[in-house]
Amino acid sequence: MSRDDVVVKVNDFLIDEFELEEEQLIPDALMKEDLDIESLDFVDIAVIIEKQFGLKVTSEQMVKIKKLEDLYNFILERSKN
Repeated sequence: MSRDDVVVKVNDFLIDEFELEEEQLIPDALMKEDLDIESLDFVDIAVIIEKQFGLKVTSEQMVKIKKLEDLYNFILERSKN
């Protein structure tokens, strides 16, 4: 899976599930401060990642994701293994 594929899939579910605007979804956007993703939302994101990418995500791993770029990189790195 290419980086572009990951970015498109992630951005699509963030727009659909969290009612974000495409303009907000820049790699440097902070998940909590810029995108208003709350702690409970990270649980939903973990479930979506598991369904869409087939990756198990722990709460410890989700805590490390601060920026949207971190989320893209996490999925890319995990999907290579």
